[in-house]
Amino acid sequence: MNRRPVGRSLLLGLLVACVLSAALPKPAAAADLVFPLGSRIGLVPPPGLKASAAFPGFEDRKNGIYIRLIALPGKAFAEIEQTMTSDALRKQGMMVEKRENFALANGKAILLIARQQAKSMAIRKWLLIASIGDITAMVSFETPDKAAAAYPESAVRAALASLAVRATVPVEEQLALVPFKVTELAGLRLVRVVPGVAIQLTEGPRDTLEAFEQAHLVISVAPGGPQRVGDRAHFARTALNGLPPMNKVRIISSEPMRIGGQAGYEVRAEGKAPPDGADMQIVQWLRFGTGAYLRILGIAPKENWTPTFTRFRAVRDGLSPR
Repeated sequence: MNRRPVGRSLLLGLLVACVLSAALPKPAAAADLVFPLGSRIGLVPPPGLKASAAFPGFEDRKNGIYIRLIALPGKAFAEIEQTMTSDALRKQGMMVEKRENFALANGKAILLIARQQAKSMAIRKWLLIASIGDITAMVSFETPDKAAAAYPESAVRAALASLAVRATVPVEEQLALVPFKVTELAGLRLVRVVPGVAIQLTEGPRDTLEAFEQAHLVISVAPGGPQRVGDRAHFARTALNGLPPMNKVRIISSEPMRIGGQAGYEVRAEGKAPPDGADMQIVQWLRFGTGAYLRILGIAPKENWTPTFTRFRAVRDGLSPR
């Protein structure tokens, strides 16, 4: 997790995203504590609210009720507490009615109750910012005035009071956030997931791609790709421009191949890792689909490259569309 200070503009931007505006959650009974898929934050939603398939949180689309969850670094709480003022929210179109300390069983929190006019609809919002464990949890519970009877304030407060944070998110949940299935990790460790886009794997203790002493594998999807077969070689070579900074990168082989039963392209290269110039090996596989392509990029020290390459290939062969 990034531990650098969170800027004020970013905090307010995230707040607005939480208030104004992703992960297939697990269904659960109304009395259960529910964690949306891939989220460390969960709560007990009131009856009628179900986990959303569009964002981390819960929804009752019929009544226009939404609970949105955002996790921030733990140090963000103090800054939000100071910067999320009535004036700051007023600039976002929200009029704060009340601000209070809010009791949680395992953390501290502040609660703001505000109103906002969204087109022709009046909305009431409960904004909870909580410090629990090592994260800052932001929760927006928004209810149109017309649905107030279905979700009275007592139900809203009970849901907010049930807020909980789990220590980790299971790897299986994290991998479910991307549009491809990963059935083989080949002993590699999941570092991070960009929902809907990419995953990063490694075999060592460090998470950064600049840790050249260990192997890394990045798998991503992107729209587009070459329409003509003759354009694929140039496209694959150009894609290598997105490598972590290395010196003297040189392509040593480039050829089309079938990957998972689909047209693909393999590029192998070598380079020197800064600052000591250690020898590195690189492999990139592209698998082309209809309107999109899958990119698999592996980087590792030249030493022990053969077994590492075998593991990379095992991960590659275990990928399939979701």
